[in-house]
Amino acid sequence: MTAPQNGTGNGLQTGADLAVRSDSPLILALPKGRILKALAPVLSRTGIEPDPDCLTESSRRLRFGTSDPNLDVVRVRSFDVATFVAYGGADIGVCGADVLMEFDYPDIYAPLDLGIGGCRIAVARPKTMTEDPATGQSRLRVATKYPTIARRHFASRAINAEIVHLNGAMELAPTLDLASVIVDLVDTGSTLRANGLMETETIAHVTSRLIVNRVALKTRPEEISALIERFRAALNTEEAA
Repeated sequence: MTAPQNGTGNGLQTGADLAVRSDSPLILALPKGRILKALAPVLSRTGIEPDPDCLTESSRRLRFGTSDPNLDVVRVRSFDVATFVAYGGADIGVCGADVLMEFDYPDIYAPLDLGIGGCRIAVARPKTMTEDPATGQSRLRVATKYPTIARRHFASRAINAEIVHLNGAMELAPTLDLASVIVDLVDTGSTLRANGLMETETIAHVTSRLIVNRVALKTRPEEISALIERFRAALNTEEAA
């Protein structure tokens, strides 16, 4: 999925749209879950302190103030951060490289690799399969929430990937004959092993990136550049420690 370019009338905010918000706080979109936990020390080193309940999963609020009166935080699903930033709902955000690979939004600039949330996008199949189901095949059914990445990967091997689009419980797909293999995000691999699957290929290694809306960077360059530098300094501080 590729976002339409700015000014095409397809819903993305233009520079004029974002200029209306020029006196409002910048919006930083953060992902829920494990990346948010890993991000907490980085935020602390930047000097950005969100409202205390921002970092607790029990809070039902979605928007939070911070120690900086010119910066608010919104907390959204990790897969949605890039969309919020690309469409101008947020000016800056943190998301995994897997999301950037899947959507490839042209309106996003990713200036920093934060080096957190390390994992990989991998292909997995049942352990009981003695041969790679893709061997000698021109078509393969694949269960995944990454249709673009999966199609591109298998196309490079001259295989047409028939996608079964799932958002969870991917590991069930091969055992229930929904698909021959899965393409999913893998951390330790324990969930795969618990469900009788094994990794066969690593498509890409993934870490979390700081991302910026390109139009917002043009309309509020000093503020956003200052935020980027705060994150850069926080990473340098960690490396020096």
